[in-house]
Amino acid sequence: MTMAKSRRHMWEVKPSEMANNTLNPIRAIVDGMKITPNPEKPMIALSIGDPTVFGNLPTDETVLQALKDSIDSQKYNGYAPSVGYLKSRQVVANFYSCPEAPLDAEDVILTSGCSQAIDLCISVLCNPGDNILVPCPGFSLYKTLAVSMGIEVKLYNLLPEKSWEVDLQHLESLIDERTSCLIVTNPSNPCGSVFTKEHLQQILKVASKHCLPILADEIYSDMVFPGCSCPSMASLSSSVPILSCGGLAKRWLVPGWRMGWILIHDRNDIFGPEIRQGLVKLSQRILGACSIVQGALEGIFNNTPPSFYNSTISFLKSNSEICFNELSTVPGLNPVMPSGAMYLMVGIDMDHFPEFKNDVDFTERLVIDQSVFCLPASAFEYPNFFRIVVTVPEEMMVEACVRIREFCQRYYRPRSCELDQ
Repeated sequence: MTMAKSRRHMWEVKPSEMANNTLNPIRAIVDGMKITPNPEKPMIALSIGDPTVFGNLPTDETVLQALKDSIDSQKYNGYAPSVGYLKSRQVVANFYSCPEAPLDAEDVILTSGCSQAIDLCISVLCNPGDNILVPCPGFSLYKTLAVSMGIEVKLYNLLPEKSWEVDLQHLESLIDERTSCLIVTNPSNPCGSVFTKEHLQQILKVASKHCLPILADEIYSDMVFPGCSCPSMASLSSSVPILSCGGLAKRWLVPGWRMGWILIHDRNDIFGPEIRQGLVKLSQRILGACSIVQGALEGIFNNTPPSFYNSTISFLKSNSEICFNELSTVPGLNPVMPSGAMYLMVGIDMDHFPEFKNDVDFTERLVIDQSVFCLPASAFEYPNFFRIVVTVPEEMMVEACVRIREFCQRYYRPRSCELDQ
């Protein structure tokens, strides 16, 4: 009797290529920063895109009651279908359907947060060796997911001087035969920008010309300041197939509930059954979104009062205006006023701050000196800016701006040519 040959003579367990290729740019930068706050000043963290952190933006009682009712019913303790309960998908379809972009339950896939929705969309549209077009600055998760799958990321520029509109010429120059998806984030994280209807139509024109499907990250679509409108991309085009990603996290202020969705807009049947079947198969890799939250969707969508949404948006707009107005008068800083979402981007004129090498160095010292933590925009591959989250209580927003001003006054240096005048 011969012994089976062993594969190995010694232990050798290594992480997969996918694990090795997975990198979160925010963590990579933040974990390397020396973040030791000034012990004489309480820390003000303006870095985390979670509206629940400070407790000043609770969700509405009707949202909590819907979840309690779902639990008490004991109907949602088991496994749901991987794409979500049919009734829950119909609730989402009804909420987001419009005459220009109609939806039915079959057009909705429920996911574990908007992040999983994005993951499924990239996974179904792209193969290793393909490339996707990603906004710059943009949400870091797109690159984290794509690179781990062997997909190249091509960054298209947003223009701060045009309120972060897409540089359409640059976008179009990046498209080639291996481009499989265009990602559009509107409203934007990290910019807080909201594209006009006309600008969205220009983007759609490029996608249509090059037969390029769109992944529309519209998680902030309902967080738009008064005076701005934010039509869904799908409502503006019947020719471009669009996968729209959204969720409960931001509008209802419950990111920890992990409820997201994909809305499939395919009126010309370009995706056809294959992409839909692909999304269903991919959703089966894990057993779908939280069933208890699915059971609460009808109550959340139907019972949340408009006053709750309006109050949240009013607060975010007020804080954004405070921050923008305060920092606009600080020499060396160039804030860009947002029109939605929860963020404000601030440009740093590094020539006036010669003591610092870059935005990471600048924001690191801001923590050490003033105990104010802003995220350096290098985390979004956009150096010499930093991002402020505007969900903090108003008094903290004001205090943070005072400290940022103090910090800049300390380190600001006029250019040599200005000294000669």
